[in-house]
Formats: sequence, structure tokens, C-alpha cells
Amino acid sequence: MPLRAADAVGTLGTDADRPLTGEWSEARILRWLREDDEPRLATLWQAADTVRRRTVGDPVHLRGLIEVSNHCARTCAYCGINARNTALRRYRMNHAEIMASAQQAVGLGCGTVVMQAGEDDGIRADWLADAIRAIKAEYGLAVTLSLGERLVDELAGWREAGADRYLLRFETSDAALYARIHPPRAGRTCDRFAILGTLRALGYEVGSGVMVGIPGQRYESLARDIRLFAELDLDMIGVGPFVPHPATPLGGAADAADATMDQVPNTAAMACKVVALARLVRPDANIPSTTALATIDRVGGYAAGLRCGANVVMPNVTPAEYRRCYEIYPAKVCLHDEFTATRAALEERLGRLGRYIATGPGHRLRGC
Repeated sequence: MPLRAADAVGTLGTDADRPLTGEWSEARILRWLREDDEPRLATLWQAADTVRRRTVGDPVHLRGLIEVSNHCARTCAYCGINARNTALRRYRMNHAEIMASAQQAVGLGCGTVVMQAGEDDGIRADWLADAIRAIKAEYGLAVTLSLGERLVDELAGWREAGADRYLLRFETSDAALYARIHPPRAGRTCDRFAILGTLRALGYEVGSGVMVGIPGQRYESLARDIRLFAELDLDMIGVGPFVPHPATPLGGAADAADATMDQVPNTAAMACKVVALARLVRPDANIPSTTALATIDRVGGYAAGLRCGANVVMPNVTPAEYRRCYEIYPAKVCLHDEFTATRAALEERLGRLGRYIATGPGHRLRGC
């Protein structure tokens, strides 16, 4: 049985001055999402960090990010690689380039590569299966895929080829809000929760998550999202602030969004609250400190995520010529660049946080 937060932390600040017992209700999550008192928030960070230490420990799993293609058939209202962006130079990595990136990930100490792309129909199922087999055979790395909504036969084939995990963020459980930011593809229905269930049935470790501060996102729906992390029993949880590309319909929406009390802000502090609460509701999940968080907090974003419950970081090992073109939002920070391209630099930065590079593939340790 997974460890409850109550087993790791006796109290959490003055939230009703009671022990952390039982499940986290949406009402309790909501109170913490609205909390702005710094001393009380410090107790949230501490509680999440304590649960992290006692469940998954101090190792930090490195996942080498390979952005294999910036082609995308979707017209998402915030993303810079959406199909309507005709100014973007498109690319699709070849097999040799992918293998070279995987080799670089090994040199940095990564136990996993994450193959990420837009919803690119040009990524053929058999071609990707061959790449997965080659990475597994040559380097013994775990393989995570993050390729959007794909057909069941494709997902099954990639799992058979050796893919270990699949990441598909549901972004928000508010169906109307999701439809506004993620228009469906012509002739296709869109049910990411159904796809997550399919991935689980196929034997993948399943990852999902949300954006924080989407224009129109309300605190109540974000609290419901966090409860879903537990109900879906997610193996991986990705949380990042909403950062739109300026050449999209929502390009100016982060600044123009209404400032009513119920609009969730897309701040680093709010993203950290969600990371901490994700750790408390799903103690044994793998949770990254994300690039989006580091992009809006360039001084301490990665460290902040690691201090409030995260246990994963993702160095970008995409070739530089392509990395510049994978512009889902502008001025994207790359962990690979920030820490420089050496394992020693990564170890030194993590050591300052009392953390160290993990070994092995970094699968979820269920029930720890």
C-alpha cells in the first residue's frame, strides 16, 4: 500500500492544526492553493520535501530529452509548434541523430531518454519502434515517449518494442477550457483520460499532468486536477506554469487574463504549490522540476521545484540546431545549457541541494 503523506509528516503548518490523516480532499487542496502566507507556505514546502525524502529519497533521476520532431498536426492555442505557425523551420531527426543524442544522455548520467514531439503523423510506427529497440540494445536506457494522442495500434507496437513509459498531460480537467486551448483534429474525438487508461492496460508506466495558470483556469478546477493525480494513480506527474508563445491566439493572454480572485496565476510560486501538493497526494510518483518553471524563474526555478517535492530533471540532449526550432514557447531554458554539458557540473549543482544523480532507469517504486 502506498505511503500516505500522514505517515511521513505529523502536521502541516496550521491547516486546521491537525495531523495529516486520510485522503486529501479537494477542499483542503483548495485552501492551500489559495494560501499566500509565506511562513505557512514554508510548511507546505517542508512537508512535501519530507515526503519526497522518505518515499523516493535524495537521488535525482536524469531524463535526457530528445525533441525528435517539431512537426505537429494540432492547432493548440498557446503552442509555438502548432500547425498554423508557418514561420517555424520544421525538422524531424533521423536515426543516427537520435542515437547520438542517446549516447550524450548516457554520458550525463541519464537512466532514461524522453522522446518528445508534436503530434507528427510523419513519425511512422515502425521507424520509431526500430529506434526504441536500438536505444534499448545499445545503451540499456529506459525509454519514455511523449508524442501526443496516437492510435492504439501504434502505442501497442511501441510498448512491444520496449518503450517503458508514456507521458500525456491532460492539462486541465475542465472540459470546456480544454476545448478552447486544444481544438480537436478534424474527424477525431479527443479523450485523454481514455488514452491514459489504454496506456495503463498496455503496461506502460503512465504520466500526466497540468498547466498552471491557463487563462480561464479556476482554483476549484485546479484542485480537482490535483485530486485526479491520486485517483489516476499516476506514475509520473508533470506540472508547469502556462507559458504561451507570442505568435498564438493566447500569446498575450498571460498578461491580459482577468485578475479576478478565482483566476489561477501562472507564477513560479503557484507552480511550486502544485508540485508540492502533487507529492503529498501521490507520494511515490516521479515528479520533474520542469523547464517551464525554470523559464519563468531563471534564477532558482529548477532548485525550487526540487526543494518542494520534485525528484527528476530533464537535461536537453537535442542537437542545438533543432533545439532552437522546438519553440513551444520563447526563451526556453535548457537544463543542459544552464548546468553546462558535463556530468561533473550536474553533480556539483545537485550536491549544493543535498541531492545526487540517481543510477538505473528510475522506475516508480510503488508502495515505498
